[in-house]
Amino acid sequence: MKGRTMGRHIRDAFKSLFRNGWMSIAAISAVAMTLMLVGAFITILFNVNKLASDIENDVNVRVFIDLAAEEADKQTLEEQLSQIENVEAVTYSTRDEELDNLIGSYGEEFNLFGGDDNPLHDVFTLSTQVPEQTGEVAEKAGELEYVAKVEYGGTTAEKLFDTISVLRNIGLIIIIGLLLIAIFLISNTIRITIFSRSTEIEIMRLVGAKNSYIRWPFLIEGAVIGLIGSLIPTGIMIFLYQFLYEVGSTYLIGSNFALLSPNPFIYYLGLGVVGVGVFLGSFGSVLSMTRFLKV
Repeated sequence: MKGRTMGRHIRDAFKSLFRNGWMSIAAISAVAMTLMLVGAFITILFNVNKLASDIENDVNVRVFIDLAAEEADKQTLEEQLSQIENVEAVTYSTRDEELDNLIGSYGEEFNLFGGDDNPLHDVFTLSTQVPEQTGEVAEKAGELEYVAKVEYGGTTAEKLFDTISVLRNIGLIIIIGLLLIAIFLISNTIRITIFSRSTEIEIMRLVGAKNSYIRWPFLIEGAVIGLIGSLIPTGIMIFLYQFLYEVGSTYLIGSNFALLSPNPFIYYLGLGVVGVGVFLGSFGSVLSMTRFLKV
């Protein structure tokens, strides 16, 4: 296509946008609201997925060492635990350190159990390569000598993994559904703007204009509508997410959980939303033009 012809198509597209001002605003509003909903849900889903991964990774196997075990026995046990299949790391915590953690969590009254009165065990904490393997690792660790007991959450942890998996699948289905709804809403909104100009299209066909010549201005117009409609929710999302991230970080400080960092997550999401907006606007225009260009 010649540059002059493309320039004419671009001018016609912008003239049409201004000439049909209220319809253009309606189309842009539909794009903006739909993409705002899609972007917000994607942001929530990605952060839920991040928090779910943090929760999964926070589920460890705690191996309580028998009080009768000597230092040599503990070293042997540590070697045996590290050799269990799917064990990624083994961390040792003394009974005094366990008591300090207990005091920090539940209060100073546990100071009464210091020294020889400490009833707690030395503990090996095992982290697994895949969180779902904690049950298998716990079972094998419990069979070793000088192991008093093993804790990992049992059926509660397994239910947690199953729930997280279901939530991820449901979230993916909802996102796909929202994108399909976005295509439907945008294409129908643009179809209304095209329908209001059906006479103009018919005149162009009567004077011999080819379908491609008629389609290009509407294609560009749809892309511009998608671009403007996507920039609005993108700007709002970037501002809101940075604010919510700062607020959320103050509540999660000191824990093993965190929201996704705004840089680069929200900027990549913004680029994605803009790209989807332009694509949906163009695709919606092409889809809506089909009935008017049939011979």
